[in-house]
Amino acid sequence: MATAAAASASEPEAEPPAGPKAEGEEDEVKAARTRRKVLSRAVAAATYKTMGPGWEQQEEGVSESDGDEEYAMASSADSSAGDYEWEYDEEEEKNQLEIERLEEQLSINVYDYNCHVDLIRLLRLEGELTKVRVAREKMSEIFPLTEELWLEWLHDEISMALDGLDREHVYELFEKAVKDYICPNIWLEYGQYSVGGIGQKGGLEKVRSVFERALSSVGLHMTKGLAIWEAYREFESAIVEAARLEKVHSLFRRQLAIPLYDMEATFAEYEEWSEDPIPESVVQSYNKALQQLEKYKPYEEALLQAEAPRLAEYQAYIDFEMKVGDPARIQLIFERALVENCLVPDLWIRYSQYLDRQLKVKDLVLSAHSRAVRNCPWTVALWSRYLLAMERHGVEHRVISVTFERALNAGFIQATDYVEIWQAYLDYLRRRVDFKQDSSKELEELRSAFTRALEHLQQEVEERFNESGDPSCVIMQNWARIEARLCNNMQKARELWDNIMTKGNAKYANMWLEYYNLERAHGDTQHCRKALHRAVQCTSDYPEHVCEVLLTMERMEGTLEDWDIAVQKTETRLARVTEQRVKAAEKEAALAQQEEEKAEQRKRVRAEKKALRKKQQPGGGGDKRKAEEGKEWGEDGEEQPSKRRRVENSVASAGPEPDAGQEKGLPEKPAPVDVGPPSKQKEKAAALRREVPKVLHDSSKDSVTVFVSNLPYSMGEPAAKLRPLFEACGEVVEIRPVFSNRGDFRGYCYVEFKEEQSARKALELDRKNMEGRPMFVSPCVDKSKNPDFKVFRYSTALEKHKLFISGLPFSCTKEELEDICKAHGTVKDLRLVTNRAGKPKGLAYVEYENESQASQAVMKMDGMTVKENVIKVAISNPPQRKVPEKPEARRAPGGPMVPRQIYGARGKGRTQLALLPRALQRPGAAAGQTENGPAPRPAVPTSEAAEAPKMSNADFAKLLLRK
Repeated sequence: MATAAAASASEPEAEPPAGPKAEGEEDEVKAARTRRKVLSRAVAAATYKTMGPGWEQQEEGVSESDGDEEYAMASSADSSAGDYEWEYDEEEEKNQLEIERLEEQLSINVYDYNCHVDLIRLLRLEGELTKVRVAREKMSEIFPLTEELWLEWLHDEISMALDGLDREHVYELFEKAVKDYICPNIWLEYGQYSVGGIGQKGGLEKVRSVFERALSSVGLHMTKGLAIWEAYREFESAIVEAARLEKVHSLFRRQLAIPLYDMEATFAEYEEWSEDPIPESVVQSYNKALQQLEKYKPYEEALLQAEAPRLAEYQAYIDFEMKVGDPARIQLIFERALVENCLVPDLWIRYSQYLDRQLKVKDLVLSAHSRAVRNCPWTVALWSRYLLAMERHGVEHRVISVTFERALNAGFIQATDYVEIWQAYLDYLRRRVDFKQDSSKELEELRSAFTRALEHLQQEVEERFNESGDPSCVIMQNWARIEARLCNNMQKARELWDNIMTKGNAKYANMWLEYYNLERAHGDTQHCRKALHRAVQCTSDYPEHVCEVLLTMERMEGTLEDWDIAVQKTETRLARVTEQRVKAAEKEAALAQQEEEKAEQRKRVRAEKKALRKKQQPGGGGDKRKAEEGKEWGEDGEEQPSKRRRVENSVASAGPEPDAGQEKGLPEKPAPVDVGPPSKQKEKAAALRREVPKVLHDSSKDSVTVFVSNLPYSMGEPAAKLRPLFEACGEVVEIRPVFSNRGDFRGYCYVEFKEEQSARKALELDRKNMEGRPMFVSPCVDKSKNPDFKVFRYSTALEKHKLFISGLPFSCTKEELEDICKAHGTVKDLRLVTNRAGKPKGLAYVEYENESQASQAVMKMDGMTVKENVIKVAISNPPQRKVPEKPEARRAPGGPMVPRQIYGARGKGRTQLALLPRALQRPGAAAGQTENGPAPRPAVPTSEAAEAPKMSNADFAKLLLRK
């Protein structure tokens, strides 16, 4: 690196000879074009690899010998051009079509970042050097380019720089590159490239200026700043001047005063290089820098150990630097963080806020704001802050207006964002107006801007979002206040308030009172009275408050006639409001009564059905066990399967709850149950239960057990079918499918592994298709000990890089939707939402690489037609789930807190109501030993745990009469 700099400095004339050959003669244009096209392909494929970190070797690559080699390569390529043509025809045609598609897409949406990158890549591959340059310039106008894109561009331009004009163009590119992000590698390239022009006029001053600016920008970088210091020192060492020694001394002393990695080696190098002893002041500065380095090392090491983008580590580093308070270091750590987190709006806001309030340097502040809106154009807060900063630093009105127009076209994701940016711009225009003059150009511009804002929100914004974003007409209210207070134009203010009220705001008391206060301050009593009379008639939310304000005004200022009219109007209005509220309450009570009657009717029907089933039971219901089974499952052959299926579905969806394991007689491979009369089925199921040994569940093995649910109820021999699938995750000890009292498979089971690692690996099988249904695999957790345990794989918070799509046709596949979505950015994940049976629900979640791509996809895809279905696309922000109230623990008389009663394997049925008085109730038998599931909680006496509704004496009479 340094050697190359020295060599370049000692041979400043090595570059010009390549210039004359590049100009060419007009009669050689066609041949040169062919040579250039073939050569550019090779350059495009190999430039970046060959000119990466070792670019210093390229300084000698412009000599005459190398120029001859390049010319020979071009000549050879020219002689075999025909051979290349047929090889590239098909590929070129394909690339050309793709280039045309990308250009058309950019003409529609110029903010498509990935489209720009793909277009540049293809044009570079095709050797379209002029088009590549144009494409890069267009992209750099809209987005800041990454370090990789800039280095690729700079290397291409350097390889084609033939004379002084080309060198100036490369200098201009370097200047643009160092403004986008703080990149030490770009500064190092800039310094090394400037060394090659040292032979030109002012070349030495140019090199020193570049290196000094590089030190100011990245010289404090603890891990990468060292390379800049070394390159600068070795450049100065290579110059044969009398004053060079003092310059190198100065660089060593400046470097040793800054905490950088590998400072010890630099100090040793200075001791070896210097002929005189190192001054004591330099040693003291060096020791102080070493102490500072120890404080910074934990944060630097945290960055080295973490993976990109390392936002949390950078935030901690920024907090530390803010406490220390060194402005240069604070600016540097912000810039370092933004290189990897350029799409995080909050980080840009924090950085710009620091610059606005602390540094207040115009160029630095405006540059940061400009880069912020180029990186995150969808964030309205950045645009608003940018407009304020431009006004604060006295930027021309024309430039601010152009910036505002750019903000309107940035593609915000909410209608309220447009209201916010309009408010910021209108506030700026209002501050420009001198209201002491009756009329001025600035005032007319302000009024035109208000008119345009209202039209924009009503037409374009409302058409896109189905709302204007300003339901309370805040912009129109501000306009009315300006007209009334600053322009003394109450007539215009009243017209604006009339428009506000016609937009659905007349029913709100606060809107009328706002208008009344404006009239009170800048109008007259007559219009105040008129406004309040209208408010009394129109307000529906708080009419009492409006009536009180009217009576207060008439009490203070009105005549007796005015008072009588006000009292009459308010009493009439309040009486009508009271009547309406009474009617609404009666209607609500009637609806509640109807619901109660329907519930009572359903209870009677269920009771009658129970009584009918009891009469139909063989043996007259003497057997309590059969009677209990009749209550739960029913004896009617037509009704039984659907009712059982409904209960099974509810159990299967609940996960591995304790009562899900209270099944008796769980066979390893149950025999299929023949369909027959209910009595025969029960007898057969009972026989199966008697024959199969009981398998108790050991809750201590939950860590090596997974719970598998949502399996098909018709699955025969589930243990045998599931074993090969789960054995791929590890050795399976046992598979315990759960069966109903009738011996039917209930759609879930427990899979026990030998090792915990195998159980964790089995969780990856979640949602795998099993005989047409998605199989759910979750950890085996005892919910009696972990009542808050939930298994949900996806975030329920706002995710700005993820989209929610609804209205999809059920026939739309994942591949088809992915083809649609990837046209707007890089799709990281796509999930079609299905029901428990695996059928699509017409919903999908699409995760993009960043927020910018997601916002662009919303703009382009919302309202799109997919297979004759109009889809809706929005940023993923699921509504908050309603958390069910936790059952309160109950206290037994004289005993500790006890949980709610356990009702058996299927929980409490809808028909199991506690109808007996407490005095007649007897404690129930303790629950039996749980099998094939977690251990049960302690049983509780029925009288304490049953949640029986309150019953009147008439209810008890009806109950006894039924019996």
